[in-house]
Amino acid sequence: MKTQNNSAWYWIPVLNFASGLPYAIIISVSVIMYKNLGIPNEAIGIYTSLLYLPWVIKPLWSPFIDLYATKRKWFLAMQLVISLAFLAVGATLPMQHFFVISLAIFWVAAFASASNDVASDGFYLLALQKDQQSFFLGIRSTFYRLSMLTGNGLIVIIGGYLEQEYGDKQKAWSYTMLFVGALMTLLTIYNYFATPRSETALVKNSVAAPKASFASVFSSFFQKKQIGIVLAFILLFRLGESQLLKMLTPFLIDDLAVGGMGLTTQDVGIIYGTFGVLALTIGGIIGGIVISKDGLGKWMLPMILAMHLPIIGFVLLAHFHPSNLYYIYATVLAEQFGYGFGFAAFMMYLIYVAEGESKTAHYAIATGFMALGMMLPGMASGFIQEYLGYGNFFVWVLLATVPGIILSQFLIYPKTFGKKVDTNP
Repeated sequence: MKTQNNSAWYWIPVLNFASGLPYAIIISVSVIMYKNLGIPNEAIGIYTSLLYLPWVIKPLWSPFIDLYATKRKWFLAMQLVISLAFLAVGATLPMQHFFVISLAIFWVAAFASASNDVASDGFYLLALQKDQQSFFLGIRSTFYRLSMLTGNGLIVIIGGYLEQEYGDKQKAWSYTMLFVGALMTLLTIYNYFATPRSETALVKNSVAAPKASFASVFSSFFQKKQIGIVLAFILLFRLGESQLLKMLTPFLIDDLAVGGMGLTTQDVGIIYGTFGVLALTIGGIIGGIVISKDGLGKWMLPMILAMHLPIIGFVLLAHFHPSNLYYIYATVLAEQFGYGFGFAAFMMYLIYVAEGESKTAHYAIATGFMALGMMLPGMASGFIQEYLGYGNFFVWVLLATVPGIILSQFLIYPKTFGKKVDTNP
């Protein structure tokens, strides 16, 4: 299927926005919502971390998306499921057993969202030629990050505003989730009309031996050089970050009496969802620029340190509890900029790991292990925080970054990997 650039401008931004928004709601906004609805940190940590599982095991069912129906049918169907799921969450929040019911619905939405990601990525590769894919790569990333800003910023601000307006947090978040469901419905309808309707058929007879073919592709990933160190690095690199992400919002919202910062939901939405995402985006852009200029080898360690060292700021916040919001702004901006800057190195290394035949499948497997490295520590984060208290918890999070830093020094890869090739004579 060939798509002209002018028509691609109509569907690529919205399709990627519709891919990122469900992830932000399921993984991040759910934490804020459940915290405000009185769910304990231990339960928030373990159950919302389990929502990562569909992204962990995504490589196991992604071949079915290739084998049955078109990518367009898949992502439209999955976006419809996500829309209905968010509407259902909004309808169930006023109920007595809302936590269990809404979690079950979020599970459905998470599997649909992971499948939507696979189908959307595949459609992008089918719909555009190579030069178009390169051109629109930055557009995809920008609108995916914009969806993060919408989820972590606008949606959280709406939830906080409705909390103050109604004085009833369950009603406020019920209306908020209904709004999210309506928004996803509009995105789905737009994508139905805007995305190209024709799609290049899969190669005939490609399903002759799908299990053997996929098994060989899957097993070949584990035959790569240094695979033991590679997997250990992928799993442990985000050991600290995975716990930080789950307990950071509870820390900002919790009262001073229990060691938190006592911020309102709207404060968190503004600080983390707007300024934080802006810093994240700038950090990611600069990270990509420096790697393309000098290669991954020069920047791997500095970028990893830039990602992890800002955790010291949260250690200081938890111990001194400054009343001035500017200290919180500065800490969050430093952490988000460092995360965007440093994470570019990690993702570039995953691209290197996926190099060779079956690049797409191997990248999916690598990101699946990355999600596993986020899910398992996140599940334990609430229990660890309750045991240690916020001050010592952030010290532990900082120490948890050390294994990944050490392992990064044993990785073997071309030092110029990612460097832009100079075509000038």
